[in-house]
Amino acid sequence: MEREWHVGRDNSNPFARRFNVLPTSTVPMLRRDRDSGDIVLVGARWGLIPHWWKGAKLPTFTINARAEEAAAKPMWRHAWRHARCLIPAEGWYEWRAMERVNRETGEVKSYKQPFYIHRADARPFCFAGLMANWQAPDSDDAILSCAILTRAAAGPATEVHDRMPVALPDEAFDGWLDPGLKDATQFAREHALSRELTHYAVSTRVNNVRNEGPQLIEPLAA
Repeated sequence: MEREWHVGRDNSNPFARRFNVLPTSTVPMLRRDRDSGDIVLVGARWGLIPHWWKGAKLPTFTINARAEEAAAKPMWRHAWRHARCLIPAEGWYEWRAMERVNRETGEVKSYKQPFYIHRADARPFCFAGLMANWQAPDSDDAILSCAILTRAAAGPATEVHDRMPVALPDEAFDGWLDPGLKDATQFAREHALSRELTHYAVSTRVNNVRNEGPQLIEPLAA
């Protein structure tokens, strides 16, 4: 990430390459430094906690924000206007409902087949993201968190799922992070990757949260 985008990081701990990232995990995130104006690499919790959150239990189902709703929803509204970020990735998984026939019994069973979606040129990219700083009442340390913006599927991704993350090319980074951006919805729609993407089926091993490693993104044998 540092080589690809010529960014520094806020500490000396490198990010491990991950292949099965779970909600609430610490993920790499790019944001604009308020003082220097440079884009910096930091760690953030995947699962946004808005700065105003008061509940003892942290919010759930906040790993993704729908682009069509984020500007108006209280959960996302402040981050949408004031705290946009970028979340680096090599690809992501989507699942398609399929059926298989038991050759011995003839029984038809439904299952979800995972697919790995990535850039056709294999380059990394960034998801358009929203971020927030939240501080628990009984703690002096703030938690930096983030969510990935999603949209209706377009391009090859429609063959797998009806939704997809907003994946941005390098040339859109500055615009997405610009605090003066007036219409983030239109920007995300106009700049998101779609035709540049491709996909292939992978092993259902990725469905087990305990599995990790590069074998998870290997193409499924025919």
